[in-house]
Amino acid sequence: MLLHYRILNVFTDGDNPFSGNPLCVFEDASGLSTQNMQDLARQVNLSETTFITPGGPDVSANVRIFTPSYEMPFAGHPTLGTAYVVRELSSATDVVLLRMPAGVIPVRVTGTRWTLQAKSPVSYPVDVSHSNLSAMIGLGPDCVAAEPLWVDAGTIQLILPLRSAADVQAASADLKLLTKFATRP
Repeated sequence: MLLHYRILNVFTDGDNPFSGNPLCVFEDASGLSTQNMQDLARQVNLSETTFITPGGPDVSANVRIFTPSYEMPFAGHPTLGTAYVVRELSSATDVVLLRMPAGVIPVRVTGTRWTLQAKSPVSYPVDVSHSNLSAMIGLGPDCVAAEPLWVDAGTIQLILPLRSAADVQAASADLKLLTKFATRP
């Protein structure tokens, strides 16, 4: 089976085409199984790889996003980069509608500016102490500036507000504690 893909850099800095976040986009993943997509994402070994399939009358395309280890229901830079490819491959106008596991995400282009509209976020309280959360990033509990939250705008993420940029720079992840405390039950 012959598969066409593109390597893009999303969020590039100025005229440097090798800055930004790399992304692999498979142009037509029709006929690929979930396992095929996961295997290809692992082989490509970028932070995210997307797979496009035809969308039908209500959306420009269907899109699935994979890391080398798992599928994601939504992520920002893969959505923007994939919308760019979908627009180039189709008759899409300045609005590209992408159906993802997280829902339909509209992406608009105005000149060279691409914007997406993620679903409205839903937040949940975090049932872990500030001392445990700060320990997972190698800081003291006094570095936590506000209440942490689980936020879901398509992908659930733990938001841990820190008091300063210096705290962010000093943070160092403890993978065992991240697995224990930053994984939503």
